[in-house]
Parts: sequence; C-alpha cells; structure tokens
Amino acid sequence: MDRLIDKIKKFMNPTVVGLDPNLSYIPDYIKKESLNNFGNTFKAAADCILKFNMQIIDAICDVVPAVKPQMAYYELYGYDGILALHKTISYAKSKGMYVIVDGKRNDIGTTMEAYSRAYLGKTELFNGKEHSAFDGDSLTVNGYLGSDGVKPLLSDCLTYDKTIFVLMKTSNPSSGELQDKQFNGNETVYDYMGSMCEEWGKDTIGKYGYSKVGAVVGATYPDELRKLRARFPHTFFLVPGYGAQGGKADDVALAFKDGIGAIINSSRAILCAWQKNDCDPFKFADQARKEAIRMKKDIVARL
Repeated sequence: MDRLIDKIKKFMNPTVVGLDPNLSYIPDYIKKESLNNFGNTFKAAADCILKFNMQIIDAICDVVPAVKPQMAYYELYGYDGILALHKTISYAKSKGMYVIVDGKRNDIGTTMEAYSRAYLGKTELFNGKEHSAFDGDSLTVNGYLGSDGVKPLLSDCLTYDKTIFVLMKTSNPSSGELQDKQFNGNETVYDYMGSMCEEWGKDTIGKYGYSKVGAVVGATYPDELRKLRARFPHTFFLVPGYGAQGGKADDVALAFKDGIGAIINSSRAILCAWQKNDCDPFKFADQARKEAIRMKKDIVARL
C-alpha cells in the first residue's frame, strides 16, 4: 500500500478514476472509426473502448494516481473485451499509474491461487518460465467465503508488492440485508469483516501504518465510514459512491486520518463529463481532466 500512498502524496490527490466504459459514454467519431474497421462486432466495441480509455489515461495521468477498470465492462465483449482490459492495464502502468483491477473475485484454495496469479502474480508456463498475465497492482476481493478465499492472495501480495481490497461495507442500497446483521450483542457482519481484514494484514504493515489488505467502504454510509476508520487503523479504504451515487466530499473525508487512509473512486462523472457539460465530443478527454481536477479540489479542501 506504500506505493499507492506515495503516488497519492506526490499528486496530493487521493482519488482513483474508474474505467467502466459503456459504449454510450464514447463519442460517435470513435465508434464510427471502429465500426468502419471491424464491422458491428465485439472487436469493434473493444477497439473503441481501448481508444477511449487511452485518451482518458493520457488526460489524467499527471493529476490522478490510479485507475480502476471494472472487469464486467470488458468481459461484456468476450475475448476482445478481455484483450482491451489487458491493454488498458498495460497502458495505464506505462504512464506510471497504479491499477486496481475491480473483479471482486471470490473462491477458495487453488482456484483463488489461480485468480491471484492471473491478476497480481505470475503464471508458470513451460520449463518453469513465469510471465505476468494482467499485472494489476491491486485486486478487489469478496471475502465472504472467509479466510480460504483471502489467504491464497497474501503470498503474491508479499512476493510482488501488490495489494487487495476486501468488500467490507459496500455502497449499494441492499448492502445492509447481510452486512448490517448483528450478532454477539451489537457487532455487525461488516464490523467482523473489518476485524478479519486487520488480522489478515497484520504482518504486512508498511511505513505509513497500513497493510496490504485494504477494504471497500462506501461513501453512501458516512456514519459507518467514520466508525470503521476509527476502529480499523491499519486498513486502507477504497471508497466508492462519491458523485453519481450521492456521496459528498464531507462524507468521504471521514475515511481519512491525518490526510491519508483512503482513495476515493469516481467513474461515470469523469468519463461522461463531456456529455454532462454538452461539450465538443472531440474534447471529451479535456472534460474528463477538468472533472478529475474539480473532484480533487473538492475532496482535498475537506481534508
């Protein structure tokens, strides 16, 4: 987590841009070019998504420390979409950005080891040769299978200096159906998940006091966010829900302690800024940059 915090401090910007590209977000001139080259195919869709992502990355890489591609938006287009995901990760890393792969993976044993090698570690091929498949810096993880679904990741986190973000208290409206359930008096399921994150990460704490096991905590529940920040001092938070989902700067500020401790995600508000502002579609990346800077100023002013 130190690498991510170093980048946040360098840019004085605790935000991450979610690369969740829907075709409706992409200007027509990019889509037309891809359609002309590849027809009405998955390959055309993946081609224009990659071109869109690359221009967004070019526009924000000197002001935003990280990007977070959500895998579903790439899997939607089959193997061409997965290739676009791979190229997006590689391009972002070539620009010095920290890449959080948002897959919310959840399995046990050797299957989870395979996920870990795919997105964080290396894959062994023939004659002992190893290569990185996707080479993300971090992976979001669903921890609700328990330790069997998390411990297989920790070895690769240590070996390759990677991190994970475990779902703790998520931003969606129905999260409370399970996560808010109480037991042992007034302890909630998400409280207990936070305790597990602290336990899983206790031997990986870095120079800033945070472990390699972070947690996803939504901005849409500020009271819970405040409580969790105080209770779990070694767990770095990935905070969705700012902007389009209703989270405000005053809400996300509760995730921080002494100016660090969290990174705040925004996806649609940045990717679609050109549509919201009714701007020239050829300047979509410029509008994304302006919105990213506005978000930075909004949040930093509260810290």
